[in-house]
Amino acid sequence: MMKDRREVMHRDTNELPKYTKGAERVLLAASELFYREGIHAVGVDTIAAAAGVTKKTLYDQFGSKEALAVAYLRRRDARWREYLEKELAQVSAGGTERILAIFDISGRWAIDNSDKGCCAINARAETDDPENPIAAEAIRQKKWLRDLLEQLCREASVADPAQTADSLMLLYEGGLVTMGMGTFPQPFAVGRDAAARLLATS
Repeated sequence: MMKDRREVMHRDTNELPKYTKGAERVLLAASELFYREGIHAVGVDTIAAAAGVTKKTLYDQFGSKEALAVAYLRRRDARWREYLEKELAQVSAGGTERILAIFDISGRWAIDNSDKGCCAINARAETDDPENPIAAEAIRQKKWLRDLLEQLCREASVADPAQTADSLMLLYEGGLVTMGMGTFPQPFAVGRDAAARLLATS
């Protein structure tokens, strides 16, 4: 079962390229600005100035602002996956506690890393065309997590793992959006309770 989980964790090839020092400065500056201000609101001049490089360096390393935004999303996603995998490894396999742990882990991650909400949701909201590389990357990340939920449901012998994963994903995404909006306290705890009731009837 552990092998199956690891296959889902990595099967969509989220490996990141090796960047030069200049490219790292650009990506770090862009990541902070994109997350804080929004992708469309930040120009390449601002990013280059914050990184201490020329616009030519930015374009030489990433080709376009769009490609830089995709790199930003993939970098944050890689950090999240690394954290999630490390935390999930401490929960016994084969039961629903591993599924519920995702809500706990996400709640802790959001407090420390997502004061502006989910970067993938934010990026998708800025992009009209679902075929745009930025939107496509955001969608890819969400589909990955939904697939992971289904795999965990299968490991836990949930009766209808696909449908249950869809429902769990709705609860999870609701927690993310509510956390970003500050609608009410501890949305992931509320989502976890609802997920536990759902799993108890599955």
